[in-house]
Amino acid sequence: MQNIVEKPAKVKINRINSRTIISGIISYAILIIVAVIFFFPILWLLLASFSSSGSIYDFNGFFPKGYSFQTFINLFTDTELYNYPKWFANTLLVASMSCIIGTFLTILTAYTMSRLKFKSRKRLMKLTLILGMFPSFMGMIAVYLLMTQFNMINNLWGLILIYSAGAPMGYMVQKGFFDTIPYEIDEAAIMHGANRFQIFTRITLPIAKPMIVYTAITSFTFPWSDFILPKMLLKQKDLYTVAVGLMTLGDDQFARFAAGSMFIAVPIIILYLCLSKFMVNGLSAGSVKG
Repeated sequence: MQNIVEKPAKVKINRINSRTIISGIISYAILIIVAVIFFFPILWLLLASFSSSGSIYDFNGFFPKGYSFQTFINLFTDTELYNYPKWFANTLLVASMSCIIGTFLTILTAYTMSRLKFKSRKRLMKLTLILGMFPSFMGMIAVYLLMTQFNMINNLWGLILIYSAGAPMGYMVQKGFFDTIPYEIDEAAIMHGANRFQIFTRITLPIAKPMIVYTAITSFTFPWSDFILPKMLLKQKDLYTVAVGLMTLGDDQFARFAAGSMFIAVPIIILYLCLSKFMVNGLSAGSVKG
């Protein structure tokens, strides 16, 4: 009688195990296919950067007929017509300064909206949400006219000003993070004689370190890869950013375009590797202090 009861249970366990194995195989197969689909354009662009001819029309199907490292040498040495090092330096300046100023303004705005209570606070939040629904390129004409009046055309600091001034409009994510920090921490600090500035710098900012890192990364990546605004405001070739400069290359310079595109990812990777540990440490610190 005992054997008759145990057999259906074993059959049921075997069925569950087989279903788990099959679902796992299907899941991994889908993930591998998706990874190949996303990796193929990167591989193609990397191989195209080593094209010996440099022309997009001299390909054997998807891949170049010949390979050479000369493209990368020309990218940094042949700067008479296409000054890639200068474009790279311009983009690095714009993205770095926009990251520093934009992160500072965004964190201040988010903290103010989260922790301070003042008149018309909710109305201002609703207004920013409504304005954020409209795409940014709708105001390009107005931005261009303002930059013309302030003599900011062909000026890298004009780009930095626009990116930094627009960064606080996306404060809602940061505000949501500050809302999760218990307000009892602020009350305890006030009871011990701390003022609002001390609470912000010594308590809130260390807890909000992962959000600061996230804000810094996003504030850097957008100016680094943006094309529309630099194309509109920068007319001199020596002031081009990488995105604008690469678009001036002809079809016979496609290998140089691909090589320059590969180097665009380098600062983003370095920034992420340098700041990711602070994000993890900040999360653990926040969980302890909260």
